[in-house]
Amino acid sequence: MEIGELGDLWQIICRLGALGWFEAGVLRVEARIKQFPNLLTMKTLMTPEAFTEGLRDALGDRLTMVALFGSAAAGDTAESFSDVNIMVVCTQLGVEELDAIALISREWAKLGNPPPLMFALERLMNSSHVFPIELLDIKENHRLLFGRDVLRDLPISQANLRFQLEHELKGKLIQLREEYMLAGQHAETLVELMLRSLSNFQIMLKAALRFYAVSVPARKRNAVQALSSHVMYDLSIFEELQGIKDGGVLPPFSRDAAKELFERYLEAIERSADLIAALSRRG
Repeated sequence: MEIGELGDLWQIICRLGALGWFEAGVLRVEARIKQFPNLLTMKTLMTPEAFTEGLRDALGDRLTMVALFGSAAAGDTAESFSDVNIMVVCTQLGVEELDAIALISREWAKLGNPPPLMFALERLMNSSHVFPIELLDIKENHRLLFGRDVLRDLPISQANLRFQLEHELKGKLIQLREEYMLAGQHAETLVELMLRSLSNFQIMLKAALRFYAVSVPARKRNAVQALSSHVMYDLSIFEELQGIKDGGVLPPFSRDAAKELFERYLEAIERSADLIAALSRRG
């Protein structure tokens, strides 16, 4: 551990001490560092539970709910461990509340986590028509860390879901074509483009499955596999790309092989966009 890292670690340990993770006192902190010289890092210390305690201390009775969502809640273990998503709901959310949690939120983000997704309670209840894909997924796949589960009764309209899904699919499809042209003749760049966009398209196909099945798997990969049994076109490219992504190291590809993968990927996404457009026309 470098000296700079130790200094940062000392600061975060002291802050977490205020959250009840460690007893007060320098000897206690020094003992923990000596006991775990390699494992005691900021990432292992700032758990979702520790972050939640910091929010409770900062906001008091203004804090309504804290929930874990995303890959960590859904069991998508292929996703990065550091990408831990937290939703925070407060009775009010003005500058005073933002200032109160700014410090601990910055420390949370330094670990590679997204900043907390924050809502005032009333605005959350009036936002489900704007973010139906995201909020429906969070509603069905979250772990309550504190407070009242306000997501349980959040209304989500199928019509709004169709509208957002068609908009997102067609918009991301335009972006995908643009990035393909910019990738040029580089096979590695083309494969990286597909892997980088994979998760977003999996989320959208998972949302598409909701029009065919009452129960939707929590994991995106499983949801795409389930959707394949309801449509008349090939979605196997998603499983192939997920396998490459899970491998961690990008295998060598020829330009022709990468192009063949992209052609299948593009066609599957185009067919999915057409599918949702047809559902929208039928109402």
